[in-house]
Amino acid sequence: MYFLVISTPKPEKPSTIREDQKRWWDWLNALVERGVAKHVYTKLGRGAVIIFDVDSHETVHKLLNQWAEFVPATFEVEALLPKEYQERIAMTRTNPMAL
Repeated sequence: MYFLVISTPKPEKPSTIREDQKRWWDWLNALVERGVAKHVYTKLGRGAVIIFDVDSHETVHKLLNQWAEFVPATFEVEALLPKEYQERIAMTRTNPMAL
């Protein structure tokens, strides 16, 4: 399951949380290596946009709680489908009510 997560960190001086930011990058890089974090982008200023590939909603919940331990933030979360899913529906002219 793919989830798009956009973070908006709590407003603080970045210099006061450098150690936590470093730990966040270590945590995130481990997720990238395991294939859990598929795409990672940082926002101009502060914050990040990440696409996670996980097995359940509970796993996303766990990841966001871990993330907030390093960098307190609010999160916008969107569930995503691979493009092939919607493309297949469109190409076969499937009625959405028949899904």
